[in-house]
Amino acid sequence: MLHLSDAAGHLGVSEMTVRRDLAAAPHLFSYLGGYILPAGAERHSTYRLDAEADTHAEAKELACRKAALLIEPDDTIFIDCGTTTPRMTEYLPTSGNLTVITYAMNVAVEAMKRPNTNLILLGGLFHASSQTFSGDEALRTLERLGISKAFLSAGGVHPLHGATCSNFHEVPIKQAVLARAGRRYLVIDSSKLEKIKPAFFAPISQFNDIITE
Repeated sequence: MLHLSDAAGHLGVSEMTVRRDLAAAPHLFSYLGGYILPAGAERHSTYRLDAEADTHAEAKELACRKAALLIEPDDTIFIDCGTTTPRMTEYLPTSGNLTVITYAMNVAVEAMKRPNTNLILLGGLFHASSQTFSGDEALRTLERLGISKAFLSAGGVHPLHGATCSNFHEVPIKQAVLARAGRRYLVIDSSKLEKIKPAFFAPISQFNDIITE
């Protein structure tokens, strides 16, 4: 995986030239969320939201209850995609003026039902398997936002190899959020510990805390 701007720099050409060359070679490369991937990387993802939803359900619920205790009524928070962090929406404050930022459809659907809650849904290309959006527009929107607390998910958390997930298109948004958030929390059930998934997005040191059941 290589970011478009890095590829252009290595080759000494413009990003537009790289985009044109990628479009001419769809059998070799794909372009998702600002990153260049091997052709078919998205199609071959083994992660499906519906298959993961009921695994370790009690542990996920407990982790989300703990995480929600950190939220204050007037916070601006980011809630990540997956099958763990969306459970936080049930425990969000209902007083004050909370703002929820997300790129996950399942988070947005629940957050919009909450009283005294503003919702910012980052748009772009929709990925049905993970119910998420990705693309440059989402990244540009994040550049204009302030985030007091970010609650990130991961498919694997390893002391040496950091936080990883299954979908490469999630990486740019996760990294952009981590760069902007005042405090950063990793919310996982303990089955994710010592696991490594294919898409790396952050070292453990980038998080203020790791929250599990």
